[in-house]
Amino acid sequence: MSYSEFSIKQVKEKLGLEIVENRDLFSNINEIQISELLSATLKYNVPLAMAVGTEKARSELIIANILLEVRKTLNNQISLFSGVIFDVDKERGLAGFCDFIISQSPEQFYLSAPIITVVEAKNENIVGGLGQCIAEMYAANLFNEKEGLQLPAVFGAVTTGNAWKFLKLENNTVYVDIQDYYIDNVNKIIGILVEMAKQMPSTANHE
Repeated sequence: MSYSEFSIKQVKEKLGLEIVENRDLFSNINEIQISELLSATLKYNVPLAMAVGTEKARSELIIANILLEVRKTLNNQISLFSGVIFDVDKERGLAGFCDFIISQSPEQFYLSAPIITVVEAKNENIVGGLGQCIAEMYAANLFNEKEGLQLPAVFGAVTTGNAWKFLKLENNTVYVDIQDYYIDNVNKIIGILVEMAKQMPSTANHE
């Protein structure tokens, strides 16, 4: 089993997580004005990606550029990983490739302190990607615990490039934002992702 095989039912049963779906999590977060470069890039890329219609096109033309903007906004103090193997607990199915991971560490040569997992929705089906995203978030939390890092929460996003659904894992509860956000309000999407990434980890106190 791998991340992509998890459904919402399986993350509840196999990982013992509670799912809460009726919270408005991020509407109060301020928008961040995107750069002129990203604005021009999306103006050109979004229609092309929608016309091509493949996950690869949406990933390369839309999603990657948005995540790079988040990194630039935070002065390159976070790192971005794409298509990486993230094997945390193979026996529990917490293994395989992740579409994108944002780490709180500026170190780009190895993964440390993953804070946001981003899943490309297969067949433009946001709900179908939630199980995979939650499994990756849970694995990120386990990874951080093993590294002695304590984060208040781990976040996730499932996206078609055009639509974005955000999630939050806190303790053993996953909150799925009741709202979807769309590329025509990319300033809000950037604001939410930046706010997620700004959470500061603390080192576990080993006595």
